[in-house]
Amino acid sequence: MAPGLLVDSPSNTTCNGTALEQICDDIETVNVLKANLKKEKSAFDNCDFADDKDKTEFRQYETACDRVKEFYREQHTKQTVAYNIKARDAFKSKVRAEMSVWEAIEKLDTLIDESDPDTQLSQIGHLLQSAEAIRRDGKPRWMQLTGLIHDLGKLLFFYGAEGQWDVVGDTFPVGCAFSDRIIYPDTFVDNPDYKHEVYSTKFGIYAPHCGLDKVMLSWGHDEYLYNVVKSQSNLPKEALAMIRYHSFYPWHSEGAYQELMNEEDHAMLEAVKAFNPYDLYSKTDDVPNIEALKPYYLELIDEFFPERIIKW
Repeated sequence: MAPGLLVDSPSNTTCNGTALEQICDDIETVNVLKANLKKEKSAFDNCDFADDKDKTEFRQYETACDRVKEFYREQHTKQTVAYNIKARDAFKSKVRAEMSVWEAIEKLDTLIDESDPDTQLSQIGHLLQSAEAIRRDGKPRWMQLTGLIHDLGKLLFFYGAEGQWDVVGDTFPVGCAFSDRIIYPDTFVDNPDYKHEVYSTKFGIYAPHCGLDKVMLSWGHDEYLYNVVKSQSNLPKEALAMIRYHSFYPWHSEGAYQELMNEEDHAMLEAVKAFNPYDLYSKTDDVPNIEALKPYYLELIDEFFPERIIKW
C-alpha cells in the first residue's frame, strides 16, 4: 500500500505527507553522513551512544543529494525576515488545536513513509526509540521526555504550513549574513535578504554576543515546539535548548555563529551536542511496544506538563 496521510490534508502537493516524510528522511541521512565525516567526536562529548553503530548501513549521500538540495534551495529562498515575523505573529494570534501531548504524538503518527529503506517505523516509533535510548543510558527523566517530544513541532504540517520548507530542514538565523557553514550556502542567492543593506551584514539586526535567545531562527518544527513548550511545561532550560536547536546544525555541528553566543549559550551547546546522537542514530527496525511503554511516558508527561491539555 502506498504511504500517505491518514487524516485530511491540504491538496497542495508540497504538503503531501509522504513527500514530507521522504524529505525528513533525506535530510536526516545527509546530517548523519556529515556527522560521520567529522574527525573529532564533538557531538559525542557527553555521550557514548552510537559509538559502536555501523553507520555505513545508512543510505548513501548521493541518493538524497539532489532532492535535498532542491528542498534547501526553496527553504533558503523563502526563509526571510519578513516571513519569520509573519510566522511568529500567526503563532501568537491563534491556537491551532487543543490536545494532550500523547494525543499530539498519535496525530503526528498518522505520517508514515513505507518507502524509507532505513526503517518502516512511524513517527511514534522514532520518538520512542530516541526516548528509550536516552532512558537506557540512564539520562534524567526530563531528557527522556525531550527525546519523546522533540519532533512534535512537525504538527505544523497539519496547521497551515506553506510547504515542507517551513516545517523541516536545518535551521539558521535570519536578519544577519547567512553563514557559509549552512548546508548548500550557494542556494541563498535568490533570498531577498541576501543582499539587504542590514540583513546581509555580519551582525545584521543583532548585537555581538547578544545571546541566541534574542536571535530569530528560521521558522519550522523546532521553533514552533519550543514556543509551545516553554510556556506550558516545567522542562529545564537544557531541554528547551535541545528542542529549539536540534536542527541548528550550522551552530552545534559546524561552529558557526559563535559571535552571537552569550555565556549561557556555551552550556546549552553542550546539552544539544549530548542530545544529537540520540536523534541521529537511534533509528532501527526494532518496533517499540507502544502499549507497554505508554504508561511510563504518560507519567513523564504528567510530571513535566502541569496541564493535561496543551494549546498548540
